[in-house]
Amino acid sequence: MNTENWQAIIFDFDGVIVESGDIKTQAFAELYRAHGEHIVTEVVRYHCQNGGMSRYLKFRYFQEYLLNNPPLTAEEENTLDQRFSALVIEAVIASQAVAGAEALIQKAASRMPLFVASGTPEHELRTIVERRGLAPYFTEVRGSPLSKQTLIANIIATHSLTPERVLMIGDAMADYHGAAANGTAFLGRVRPGDNNPFPAHVKTVPDLCALTI
Repeated sequence: MNTENWQAIIFDFDGVIVESGDIKTQAFAELYRAHGEHIVTEVVRYHCQNGGMSRYLKFRYFQEYLLNNPPLTAEEENTLDQRFSALVIEAVIASQAVAGAEALIQKAASRMPLFVASGTPEHELRTIVERRGLAPYFTEVRGSPLSKQTLIANIIATHSLTPERVLMIGDAMADYHGAAANGTAFLGRVRPGDNNPFPAHVKTVPDLCALTI
């Protein structure tokens, strides 16, 4: 796939730029371990089936539909968020890059604006991107609480981009649906050994090396 054909590229972060998917899975499991292994299993299953979804939406789902408790208060949600961040942020900063990701970012940034649209909270995401030395390459780094669809729409509108000439690279159905809703092109990244979550017509790659050629 020749990246010179695109006006801009929007990247998801976890599983597209860095191999951090397992870190987030383990953090969710740890956060709910006190509720027993059945709950942990359901938490992990839901998290894996809803990649790209904001952690806050997952916290609310777990609270009401798995634990059968009243909705989280703002204080309770903030406590969960802080505990989750403490479990993941340093590990994500130190995690291995997806093969080809950094080379693609460095190559493409000289020719077009690049963006990140992630389900990670925006303040945390910006810290991670900066600490990994990637901030200079991105025009904008955007994260939750806004949905993936809204993040992509805002990027397109703010920077007067032509949707059909924008490429979204993601590893989850939330990325695919966000791209489809905004009329952008989409490329799926499926880690070797993982199940492919995307419809049969979606082009996928095992890493980003092919885009650096």
